[in-house]
Amino acid sequence: FPRYVATPLAGLLNVKEKIRLKATPNAVLEKFYAATTKHPKQADVEMLSKKSGCTVRQVERWFRRRRNQDRPSLLKKFREASWRFTFYLIAFIAGMAVIVDKPWFYDLREVWKGYPIQSMVPSQYWYYMIELSFYWSLLFSIASDVKRKDFKEQIIHHVATIILISFSWFANYIRVGTLIMALHDSSDYLLESAKMFNYAGWRNTCNNIFIVFAAVFIITRLVILPFWIMHCTVVYPLELYPAFFGYYFFNFMMAVLQSLHIFWAYLIIRMAQKFITGKARGGGGLGRTRGGWRVVEDERSDREETDNSEEEEEAAKNGPLSNGHPVLNNNHRKND
Repeated sequence: FPRYVATPLAGLLNVKEKIRLKATPNAVLEKFYAATTKHPKQADVEMLSKKSGCTVRQVERWFRRRRNQDRPSLLKKFREASWRFTFYLIAFIAGMAVIVDKPWFYDLREVWKGYPIQSMVPSQYWYYMIELSFYWSLLFSIASDVKRKDFKEQIIHHVATIILISFSWFANYIRVGTLIMALHDSSDYLLESAKMFNYAGWRNTCNNIFIVFAAVFIITRLVILPFWIMHCTVVYPLELYPAFFGYYFFNFMMAVLQSLHIFWAYLIIRMAQKFITGKARGGGGLGRTRGGWRVVEDERSDREETDNSEEEEEAAKNGPLSNGHPVLNNNHRKND
């Protein structure tokens, strides 16, 4: 998919890579970078300056460039977002097709009717197997995917989701399981599509999709899931049979998942707050400029560092720069 679909699509949307300056080979600095830390303290910088024969500013610049080399490229981010968008959209449509004609989609008490002896149709089987396979793939590939600040939370989420899907399959919680999976897929494809348009530079489209995503996420994850679905899994079963180990275990894992939803909702609300107040910088959220709305920093992203020291040196010699060329008229600045 990345090679035959995502890459050509990136070309059509004019996704452009940033030109990154590479760190010059330096055995002393490279060894410290790999073995000790990517973010040396001031004392370390001074020590490395003496060992390597570089000035303090050159050492700081080397580490900035070296860190940027390890960060994922814009094309890699776009590829990841585009294939996840495709999967989540297809999964959501398929999930709705599986459950929309079922009585428990409209009356949650039907989820437990006849439990534990409940029939299963082939569409439910394939929906479960594909979703389970997808989350296993995310867990295996998380080390090579774009790494974000919520890396640990992502691992917890994938493990909790795999356990929930697997356990609900073994305990025949299939009806409620299909509802939970479809509910999660309802907002994920919106986030991935917003990322795609962000990387392509379609700011207004990204901003509008993000607004829709934030609303859908909060409604589905903070309202429908806890007050409808979790109420269905906590309260309704006790009306039919005594609580057993599976009942406690399943609802405990649901509580773990809900805690992660609250954490991510907090990040989304922070981004929305920046969108409203305009107190934000460039990246993956939303913000306000004199010329209109623009995308601002994604709370989960590892922001690329600019080579400020080099820019300052060039500016001192040649005047202010824009994309590597002198700015001829400082009264007309290009909006980000």
